[in-house]
Amino acid sequence: MKTNMNRIFLLLIVTATFITVTAFSYKKTIMADNDVIGRWDLTVNMGDRIAPSWLEIKLSGIKTLVGQFVADGGSARPIAQVHVKEGKITFSIPPQWDRTDKDMVLEATFANDQLQGTIQASNGKTYTFTGVRAPSLKRTNAVVWGEPIALLNTKDLSGWHGQGKNNQWQNINGILTSAKSGTNLITDQAFADFKLHIEFRYPAGSNSGVYLRGRYEVQVEDNAGKEPSSTYFGGIYGFLTPNEMVAKAPGEWQTYDITLIGRRVTVVANGKAIIVDQIIPGITGGALDSKEGEPGPIMLQGDHGPIEYRNIILTPAK
Repeated sequence: MKTNMNRIFLLLIVTATFITVTAFSYKKTIMADNDVIGRWDLTVNMGDRIAPSWLEIKLSGIKTLVGQFVADGGSARPIAQVHVKEGKITFSIPPQWDRTDKDMVLEATFANDQLQGTIQASNGKTYTFTGVRAPSLKRTNAVVWGEPIALLNTKDLSGWHGQGKNNQWQNINGILTSAKSGTNLITDQAFADFKLHIEFRYPAGSNSGVYLRGRYEVQVEDNAGKEPSSTYFGGIYGFLTPNEMVAKAPGEWQTYDITLIGRRVTVVANGKAIIVDQIIPGITGGALDSKEGEPGPIMLQGDHGPIEYRNIILTPAK
């Protein structure tokens, strides 16, 4: 009887030890998998060019990982589930602007706090990428503003350059004019934190955008009378939705007064504050690069229709 009791006692100890080790191993695996949580700045090799991209992975509930993804174009797209196992990351999302039914599939490995992998795009092509953690861009000191800078003169395009060939932009008596779709226009100078005043005018149905540091698009579009959206007038494209629609009718001059400090942005459109001290999670589609920790230029979108800009005044932080 005593021998049987000893056997039972030993069996209980072994079982308890197995359960404890298994639970610890499971917890350790979950914790290791959760190391990928956060925002990631991606650099994608698309063969003929290097393109920026962005990924965020978040914990939903106890163990499910979800997220959002920004390709080299388009807006932030939700990820229903990110699968992570032993440093291997996979997820898929449906196409956005590609005229196909094929999902985009991302596969990556996580090691040394970096990502490396492939993107099988909805267009059928496969690209390689690397990823680093996005910086927080938190500012600890109060901002001291410098002297305002006029980014546009009244005669030419000095201080600006086209992103691509066939630059269609003209300076017509101090009005920066893109009469047709073409290339984007970029300041030669780069900036960190700043206040920007800019005025613009578009014809019916047109579309443009002001890229802050060349990475975060404030949408400029003919959306008067529509409900606010992150992809409409005044929105930080795909991320931040204005609290009201204040767009004027086509053909009228309009204004943005934008303050960008780290990731925190305030947008005053036509005299009304529509986004107030909100955090921009990451780069928007069409960004110049994903180097969020560096200063960047002002970029004006010129590939979506006719647009005019004037009175572009930037006040940099010291």
